[in-house]
Amino acid sequence: MSTTTVTEAPTATRPRAARWALVVLQVLLAALYVFSGFGKVSLDPANVAGFAMMGIGTGGVVALGVVELAAAVGLLIPRLAGLAATGCVLLMTGAVITTAATIGGAMILLPAVVLVLVAVVAWVRRGETAALVRDPRGVLLGR
Repeated sequence: MSTTTVTEAPTATRPRAARWALVVLQVLLAALYVFSGFGKVSLDPANVAGFAMMGIGTGGVVALGVVELAAAVGLLIPRLAGLAATGCVLLMTGAVITTAATIGGAMILLPAVVLVLVAVVAWVRRGETAALVRDPRGVLLGR
């Protein structure tokens, strides 16, 4: 006879206030990504002009907008939130580096702050992300 060990989800061991703070942070970040992504996908003239200064054309602007909208959706789905946050860390690292290399100055502040916030979500949800990578079907289907 084999024994199966059942472990609780990592979120079950967090204090209630920490769980709520994490959810609020994820919702705020998702709202930020929806706002930012929609401006890019709709080719808002201010967005297009800003990215043109960095040497990024309209195709790149729309592609980044689609990625940001997908990130927003992922941050709102509990089982995907850690993976989405990890992807956002990569996205925002690129944003910080690109902004530093092309514009510089105080313009780095916003992507750097968002980078830190998504890194916090990715770090807190790292156990859930590892479980998703190890067994995607089991996690997504709730097994």
